[in-house]
Amino acid sequence: MSYPFKLQIRLSALPVPVPVITMASSSPTQLLLGLLLVLLASARAASVSLPALPLSTTSRWVVDADGRRVKLVCANWAAHLEPVAAEGLSRRGVGDIAARVAAMGFNCVRLTWPTYLATNATLSSLPLRWSLERLGLRESAAGVRVNNPDLLDLPLIDVFREVVSALSSNSIMVILDNQMTTPGWCCSRTDGNGFFGDKYFDPEEWLKGLSAMATMFRDTENVVGMSLRNELRGPYQNVSLWYRYMQQGAEAVHAANPNVLVILSGLDFDNSLSFLSPKQVKLSFTGKLVFEQHWYGFSDGTDWENWNQNDACGVAVESIRTKGLFLLQQGWPLFFSEIGFDMSGTHIADNRYLTCFLSVAAEMDLDWAVWALEGSYYIREGILAYDETYGLLTWDWYTARNPSLIERINSLQSPFQGPGLPSSHKPYNVIFHPLTGLCVLVESTNVLKLGPCHESNAWNYTSAHELVLKHTGQCLEAKSVGDTAKLGTGCSKSCSKWQLISDSGMHVSSEITKNGTRVCLEAGPDGVITTDQCKCLTEDPSCDPESQWFKVISSSRGIPGEASVLRLPSLGPWPPTSSSSR
Repeated sequence: MSYPFKLQIRLSALPVPVPVITMASSSPTQLLLGLLLVLLASARAASVSLPALPLSTTSRWVVDADGRRVKLVCANWAAHLEPVAAEGLSRRGVGDIAARVAAMGFNCVRLTWPTYLATNATLSSLPLRWSLERLGLRESAAGVRVNNPDLLDLPLIDVFREVVSALSSNSIMVILDNQMTTPGWCCSRTDGNGFFGDKYFDPEEWLKGLSAMATMFRDTENVVGMSLRNELRGPYQNVSLWYRYMQQGAEAVHAANPNVLVILSGLDFDNSLSFLSPKQVKLSFTGKLVFEQHWYGFSDGTDWENWNQNDACGVAVESIRTKGLFLLQQGWPLFFSEIGFDMSGTHIADNRYLTCFLSVAAEMDLDWAVWALEGSYYIREGILAYDETYGLLTWDWYTARNPSLIERINSLQSPFQGPGLPSSHKPYNVIFHPLTGLCVLVESTNVLKLGPCHESNAWNYTSAHELVLKHTGQCLEAKSVGDTAKLGTGCSKSCSKWQLISDSGMHVSSEITKNGTRVCLEAGPDGVITTDQCKCLTEDPSCDPESQWFKVISSSRGIPGEASVLRLPSLGPWPPTSSSSR
């Protein structure tokens, strides 16, 4: 279902410079988007800055140096493929790419690297020009000469440093992710990079590489974390070796750079951390440990296509709960460092997965990272200029591939919960609609409508299953099938009792007659909330329940009217920020 109403955003928080629009390379649609960006950016009152660093952890939260929650909302930027350089440098200036990350509302980049970049001096000292030309990528080298001339003849390790520096200039935090040992596309079970002892995975060389990278960026403020290894996998994987080497890797990184978060991945392509439930890691330090987990639509097989959507979401959530989400309840930070989906919006399974993920991300207030930033690769699996359909950016890196997606995830780019938020000691509920990324607001006529979550009313979902508007004595009432949902004062009536039903737990349902007729909240195409017959509760895999999916979540954000913590996105296209590469 399409929703024609638009997210209303506060212009003062938009973190992008005023663009200069040129006619030569812009389509009418791009020109219109650019003009809108000019109007938005001209109203910008303040730029976004890095949090107080370094970061640390307290219970399940990542916090800044002042003890305030920092929500990691990241884009994955690949730099581990055969050229051993951050993708896109042939398309846009490195500073421009960093500005695009910030403009889309992200505060962090998970920047990948192969071990050989840190341990093989011949490779790390190779000029970027030569690295591209040895692979036959002369067109890419020519593109770098145009867009990043200062980088073309730098050694690969210095190009990597310049990328980190450009991100710092745009107040973007960096997590260094050791993706592979040998440069190349990740991952398969038999690529020799999967687990300790594999053909290309010598534990000693890996430890040497981690120490070298941690040391290299010890004084680089915006490098806030290091992910020890991506997607451990393959026939050699086992739990005992995981504990041995991951603990050694964590100690090596902390010894070289005690400022960074140390991020540990699990087994089975980072789908499982279940072995940690009975036995935690033992480290000499505290306050720096974070775990990471991956979740893609294909992680759940064909369930999203073949099952009823409520069933598929319920089963998928229970699976990730047993494989990793339990760590949050145990008081450990968990970072979903790769979530990904086809950005075209035409892949049914990915669309269904995404709505389910957003519901979990809102309910648990997860830290997360999208795969991927890049709209295309220099070369991937032998294909030149490979189009990344999972990419946030278009093939030419000019604008957002799916602008509506950027709007949809905006409400999840700022924390709902955690230390240091305005209402940390007096949390309340908001009613989140994952299909749109919006929340339920009460209009002056007591009609309910979807709107920006930073403008959400403060609700209280009571133990008696009432949805009470705080400080008013009014509660949500269901009148009849097809009627608009409104506030009333009959909070003890059955029509004011709201149960969370279906296997997804996202149908918010009430009983309107004594014979048991039930209705569910539904968001109409105009965003107005109605009460209608509950749909898709059966096993029909073709039924779409998402207009009736809501999550009642906890929030400690400031009540509307108070200072906002929302970091607002811009959809592009974005012009160059300067003529230089940084």
